[in-house]
Amino acid sequence: MATSDIKAEQLEYVLQPWVKQAGLDPLVVTKGEGVYFWDDKGEKYTDMSSLLINNNIGFNNQEVNQAIADQLSKFAFVSPVYAAESRSKLAKAIIDKLPDEFGKVFFANAGTEANESALKIARAYTGKQKVLSRYRSYHGATQGSGGLTGEPRKHFSEPLSPGFVKFFDPYLYHAPLKFSSEEEATNYYLKTLRDQIIYEGPEDIAAIWLETITGSNGVIIPPKGYLKGVRELCDEFNILMVCDEVMVGFYRTGKLFAFQNFDVVPDIITFAKGVTSGYVPLGGVVVQSKIADYYNDNPMPTGLTYSGHPLACAAGVASMKFYDDHKIGEHVQEVGKELKAALEDLKAKHPSVGDIRSIGLFAAVEFTRNPETHEPLVPYGRDPEGIMPKLVAELKKRHFMTYSHESVIFVAPPLIITSEELAAEFPKLDEVMSIADEIAAG
Repeated sequence: MATSDIKAEQLEYVLQPWVKQAGLDPLVVTKGEGVYFWDDKGEKYTDMSSLLINNNIGFNNQEVNQAIADQLSKFAFVSPVYAAESRSKLAKAIIDKLPDEFGKVFFANAGTEANESALKIARAYTGKQKVLSRYRSYHGATQGSGGLTGEPRKHFSEPLSPGFVKFFDPYLYHAPLKFSSEEEATNYYLKTLRDQIIYEGPEDIAAIWLETITGSNGVIIPPKGYLKGVRELCDEFNILMVCDEVMVGFYRTGKLFAFQNFDVVPDIITFAKGVTSGYVPLGGVVVQSKIADYYNDNPMPTGLTYSGHPLACAAGVASMKFYDDHKIGEHVQEVGKELKAALEDLKAKHPSVGDIRSIGLFAAVEFTRNPETHEPLVPYGRDPEGIMPKLVAELKKRHFMTYSHESVIFVAPPLIITSEELAAEFPKLDEVMSIADEIAAG
């Protein structure tokens, strides 16, 4: 097809998620290699958001490509009621890298399905219905995962089924009180959460659902002791702790899963994205053995035709091997230090940059109109002047490809990025921050 026809047919026949369809002008992508991709005009772009924070291993990884081809040469699909080598191997590879408490994996096809499935598992296991999750969170777009979601995209799932309760995150940059330390903030937020548990009735609460590190709502990293405190509350009140690792799993933070940075063990983990880096869609739910054992004598409350799709699992097995063979965790930790330092240097130059939050190769640049009051560059839940799309477009002109949410721009390149490749992108970001300075100054 001519590239002009590709774009025309995309616009005529495809509904693009989350945006108004009028006025769209999608880039026609023709190939990708490593951290770069090219359009139909031969222009080269740097993927500085890992597409949707999922392209962890970069484009055109030959080891994963070959694994998919090898599986395809045997069979593309077999029902999840049959044993398949790639499915079994991937489940074992994940369990082998986790604390001893974990026992089994249920495979889904994406992050939203992983959370939807985990919701059914948690409710059936506990016999309780209520679930607490945070306002600044995104867990998916289906009815159950939409109910878990706290940010404005949840409104598309409303009215929600009963049982979803929201609480406030420890978002220290916008905290209503001034705290002298992270520990003081942790104590405050844990006290309010404990009160809410009591008010809601712990005997009715099945789970507390957390993005281990809040992802698309701004890379909000929990303050010291917060996750351990939530774990203790869950233990005290017999509530499951669920960590949504869809965005931060598979070495995004330098660890296989982000919770491993915080000396805590959840009861359930949900994952997707980096398990295959999008080469084939795949998600999943990892449960502790106590939960897996419950289902020895009780039926699983969920199922999917494509659970553990053999092609996806083959991609997952090859990805896990790639992560190990290339020591991606250690690489992310080292290059992540360079990313954080460079962003902090840029923050010092630009008054519109209110906060930098970074762990591994997962970073957010939050823009402000006033560095003293922390007033966001755009109001929460709306952007009437289109300021953030303008900044993203300016980055696109410089072939720095990422996206925004609220007043935040994400910097989360593929985990294979080199120090030299990363350094080449900071002058582009510097230029666009200057544009943000002008906008913030009015």
